[in-house]
Amino acid sequence: MAKARVEIEYCQQCRFILRATWMAQEILMTLGEDIGELALIPGKGGVFVIKLNGETLFSREEEGRFPESKELKQLIRDKVAPEKSLGHSDD
Repeated sequence: MAKARVEIEYCQQCRFILRATWMAQEILMTLGEDIGELALIPGKGGVFVIKLNGETLFSREEEGRFPESKELKQLIRDKVAPEKSLGHSDD
């Protein structure tokens, strides 16, 4: 089975790149062996969207906020490695 592809589309104009790279680091540090690739995609208009294999997991526009690191890792884990414990992040 192919490993997962995570995409983080972020608004360049809003300088969301720092948040995007931090989220990418958190995902890779926690779920790196389950992720095949992680793409940072520059966007516009306040966008901040996380996709897993083309499916939107989190949209700043829809939720009205940014995702929490714990929340995002759990969303990805539940799809790619549901049996995996995230340690303190699962508490």
